Amino acid sequence: MYPGDAEFGFELLVCRWAETSWPPGSTRESAVVVSRQLGTKRRRWDTVVLECDPDGLAARRQFGERELDSDLLHVVRHAPAEWEWYRNALPHPGYPWRYVRAAVHRAADRGVVEKRRQGNRIEIRRIAPYPDWLRRIVAIENKPDLDASAARALAGQLEHDVEAALADEVWVATEATGSRIEPALLEDLPVDVGIVTLSFDADAGAVVPIENDSVGTVEWYPSEVTPPDASGDEERRRRRLELAERAYGRGWRSYHETMRPDCRHFELRRFGRALVPHCAANGRSQTAAECAGSCPEFEPEPPAWRSRGWPIEGGPGKGIKRLLRRRRERVRERETVRD
Repeated sequence: MYPGDAEFGFELLVCRWAETSWPPGSTRESAVVVSRQLGTKRRRWDTVVLECDPDGLAARRQFGERELDSDLLHVVRHAPAEWEWYRNALPHPGYPWRYVRAAVHRAADRGVVEKRRQGNRIEIRRIAPYPDWLRRIVAIENKPDLDASAARALAGQLEHDVEAALADEVWVATEATGSRIEPALLEDLPVDVGIVTLSFDADAGAVVPIENDSVGTVEWYPSEVTPPDASGDEERRRRRLELAERAYGRGWRSYHETMRPDCRHFELRRFGRALVPHCAANGRSQTAAECAGSCPEFEPEPPAWRSRGWPIEGGPGKGIKRLLRRRRERVRERETVRD
């Protein structure tokens, strides 16, 4: 079981499972960062797992907790060790230099590079080398009820993922049925895509083991779809770093940014090892689409709630945001000190 009757609740629990138990069926050798609803203009993935070098992930923290967008990455990755005019230091971006100049100012304001003015020129210097922190990207599509029609609709998207090879592995996560042969194995999915079945129980305080004391059962192992020439493909590396930066900055607990935690009915409920949103007005876990300003049950927090300093400064909505942010930061810190 999972909270609510939509894929959103299942998706949040898959993210928490991946955060604690990735990779399925084997020992973790990399640090893990999990995010959700990320991708490219053509394709958006439900869950994204970054397998990272622990030392590199720790070094990435020098550049702050916020993501570095494509323009900032261009500046930070190529910033020189010693002072140099930014036009000499950075490779030509393929667009006007005035946009690079604006990115240099933003980077300096963020403290991710240093800048100074020498005459009419702006010189830059790096604060530290940008680390090689990303090892692999794993894309997971979440379909709790993977019936034949859902599989047909999903097959084309998964084939695109395999052919594009932006991710190193592609998986489908579905709810376990307990059958001797899981129905997902009988559906027409690309052979390169892995299948993992999960079962959740809020009363157990964790993901319920399905068999062999495993938190998730791998029904079909994926193929590695990384191209043979990936190490020399700078364009692929750039796109993957941009995706990884978005995942690093947002995580999977950022659902509060598209929902309304400032509503008096918005709550967080514990479901196993995850905290998931709950609507007190409807008495159930809501979806991100339902929890919006257009919801007929929406009621702003009373002003008196927001003016009290203790125990939740700014009201419950602010407290929820701080709690989710602290949990995300705690996971980052744990991953960088993992043995």
